[in-house]
Amino acid sequence: MKLLCHLVSSGVVFGIAFLFTAPQLFAQNYPVRSIRVVVPYPPGGGADNVARPLAQKLSEALGQQVVIDNRGGAGGIIGADIVAKSKPDGYTLLDDAMAHGVNPALQKLPFDTLKDFTPIGMIVRNPNFVLVHPSFPVKTVP
Repeated sequence: MKLLCHLVSSGVVFGIAFLFTAPQLFAQNYPVRSIRVVVPYPPGGGADNVARPLAQKLSEALGQQVVIDNRGGAGGIIGADIVAKSKPDGYTLLDDAMAHGVNPALQKLPFDTLKDFTPIGMIVRNPNFVLVHPSFPVKTVP
């Protein structure tokens, strides 16, 4: 849990730094209203468990409410499509994961992952493991 808090806090710091390195986006004060973060996965999963503490820290740092909007389905495509079609004003953000990079290779998408989105920061590194029952005689992946 401490590692997760550290990763989220680090992500918040880097995310805020990236946000404020684009002054042309912030000719006026930002934010002046709540920010919506679309998480394209159901509540309670790994992405949601990272997004909620991040939203809390961003709310504190920015002085505006940051709201998590879980829009799970289709491997993250439904939520990503909502953000791709939203007004590009910095008030609707996407908190996505590996699927955002993998989905274009698997199927035709209603958006272009390279043209319709701009990455502003990585908030967590999430290793994946291959695990087996301890009685299985394999110890490594060839």
